[in-house]
Amino acid sequence: MDGYPFVLPYQVRISDINYGGHVANSAVLDFFQEARIAFLRQLGGFTELAIGDGCGLILPEAQLVYRAEMFHGDLLEIGVRLRESQRSAVVLEYRIERQGTLTAEGSTVLVAFDYGARKPRRLPAAFVERIRCLQAAAEEGSPFP
Repeated sequence: MDGYPFVLPYQVRISDINYGGHVANSAVLDFFQEARIAFLRQLGGFTELAIGDGCGLILPEAQLVYRAEMFHGDLLEIGVRLRESQRSAVVLEYRIERQGTLTAEGSTVLVAFDYGARKPRRLPAAFVERIRCLQAAAEEGSPFP
C-alpha cells in the first residue's frame, strides 16, 4: 500500500457486520484500533497504555470516511501512517483496502496522557525518537523501521 509504511492484514468477522449485512461504521473504528495497537508494538514495543515515562495515549478525536461496503470474510489491508507529530500529540492516518480498492479511510488524534496524574503530558523522548525514525524512513520510501 503506497505511502503507508505499516500494513496489517485483517479478515472481517461476523461480529463486524451490522443489520444491513455489511461492516458497521463502529467496526471500522475497531479496525483502526487493531492496526494502531500492532503499529505501536512494531514501532518499539509500545502500547496505548505505555509509551514511556509513565504515560500512555488517549484518543480525543477520530475521523472516518466509509468509501465502499465490506462484507463478512473479506480480506482487508489496513495501512497506518503518521500525519504529524506535535509536542504532546500525534495524528495517525488509516487506509483500508480490499484487493487494492479503497473501502475506508480516516485519522485519529492521540494525546500523551499520564493516567496516574489524570492529565496530558509531553510525548516521551524515546517515543518521539521512534516516530522521527518512522518519518525519515517514510520520506525516503524505506520500509517500516
